[in-house]
Amino acid sequence: MKNSFFQFKQFTIHQDRCAMKVGTDGTLLGAWAHGGSRVLDIGTGTGLLALMMAQRFPASQITAIDIDCEACVQARQNVALSPFSDRVEVLHKSLQQFCDENAYSIDNQTDSLSRTFDAIVCNPPFFVNSLKAPDAQRSIARHADTLTYAQLFRAVSILLSPRGEFSAIVPFDCREAFMAEAFLHALHLVRLCAVSTTPNRPPRRYLLSFSRQPASEVERTEGVIQTAPNVRSPWYQHLTADFYL
Repeated sequence: MKNSFFQFKQFTIHQDRCAMKVGTDGTLLGAWAHGGSRVLDIGTGTGLLALMMAQRFPASQITAIDIDCEACVQARQNVALSPFSDRVEVLHKSLQQFCDENAYSIDNQTDSLSRTFDAIVCNPPFFVNSLKAPDAQRSIARHADTLTYAQLFRAVSILLSPRGEFSAIVPFDCREAFMAEAFLHALHLVRLCAVSTTPNRPPRRYLLSFSRQPASEVERTEGVIQTAPNVRSPWYQHLTADFYL
């Protein structure tokens, strides 16, 4: 049975009301993604990514959205108990709804700068055409039915500021489809980190960042999570040093 909370150095994540618990993927993304003055966390769940970005970028204002009411209640609790409560707002909205509400102002240049984000982060639903989990809440969190890649990138292409960066983490077998959808929405890969669980194993997940502006050269790196069972690698220790106790 998973713990009902996860203690980080500067905040605590309570997770008893959320389908998706604190995991390696979210922590990796929160420690790796670039930030900015305005940050959007899509599908915030427990609020982990929003709080990690708030800690890493002290001048940022973070908007966190989620389609799941219970997740929003939990995220608001975690934010309220954190040192960053004045800089993180949690909204119970789907990305589609949030995007449509902001798109009019952007298209008509009505306060448009305040409607776009310098950084967007998402640990997206990634299972496509696979067996659903029996838990409906967990199924929504893990499957792409309620947020397809096309819907995700449409929203990002509208909400991302001209020099902003969208960062996500995906399983190795979803990378090509994810990058192809980014291309269709005129977003360019600028950073890629291939992450293996242990040395001498192929990558199991990819950290990806996209921008409106193409990079002269894509930044490509590699990382390993463990050097032995339950032993964090130097790379992973360094990346997450500000968070893990």
